[in-house]
Amino acid sequence: MDRGKYAALLDPEYWAYIDTVNARHFPAVADMPVEQERALYDEMAAAFHVGRPAGVGTEDGVIPLADRAIPFRWYRLDGRLPQAAILYFHGGGFVFGGLDSHDDICAELCAETGFALVSIDYRLAPEHVHPAAFDDAVAAFDWLAATTKLPIVLCGESAGGNLAAAVAHATRNRPRPAVGQVLIYPSLGGDSSMGSYVEHAEAPLLSTADLAFYGQVRTDHTPRPDDATLEPLWDSDFAGLPPTAIITAECDPLSSDGETYRDRILAVGGKAAWLNEKRLTHSFLRARKSSPRAGEAMADIVAAVTVLGKGRWPY
Repeated sequence: MDRGKYAALLDPEYWAYIDTVNARHFPAVADMPVEQERALYDEMAAAFHVGRPAGVGTEDGVIPLADRAIPFRWYRLDGRLPQAAILYFHGGGFVFGGLDSHDDICAELCAETGFALVSIDYRLAPEHVHPAAFDDAVAAFDWLAATTKLPIVLCGESAGGNLAAAVAHATRNRPRPAVGQVLIYPSLGGDSSMGSYVEHAEAPLLSTADLAFYGQVRTDHTPRPDDATLEPLWDSDFAGLPPTAIITAECDPLSSDGETYRDRILAVGGKAAWLNEKRLTHSFLRARKSSPRAGEAMADIVAAVTVLGKGRWPY
């Protein structure tokens, strides 16, 4: 592929990661059945799975609702009483992913923070269009808040970052709202005519064409202007949100969403920090063991989750 400006912007070992992903997973806009795309995505995720850290145990279950059940996986660190619980929403453009695709990432977050972690297998498009995933995410939060007395930190990456933020907006007035949210290269509905959407429109691993495809599939090609449950940046009220850390990748069309979201929260007196990780692209979490720069970004994520779960604000 023509690496263009990214030949110099990204480190050689990070390019090895990109090449491996591209060899295993076709772009989202590829013309193939969604089942085949999901199979390729799952194979790619399995290839990057590095195993769970020692001492992390899991338990699978379902959240029973009147009309459906939401699968979840609960992670705990043996011999450790957690100080908080992480509610984690996986990425995958609202089309791909599940409990297994991000299993090692969740296990590592549990091990590094010492917190319990619950990963949710929310419904995917195109079989279940918006607001299905959002409804599942809010139901999972309410269930977890009723299940544990631990402080809850919302966390998600990419599409999951969108869901985590949407849950924070929807539940901020609950008796027990989240104590913090950590959003990892989230899609939040920023202005696509400026900033990183223009500068990094053709970035490796995620382009603006990919984003448009995911958005159309998620909504069944039905515009939903100003729906804050779809895009958190479309909300008119940013007051009362939990302390927020947004971690983005420099070479990602979505990086400006992190800056804009931070500024909206700060404008109403809230607590928010934006860390734009240099020389990385979207999906860098899978490169955390092969790329030192991605490993440093993972350490920033762990630190953010840890301090928010303990009720501190270091930024």
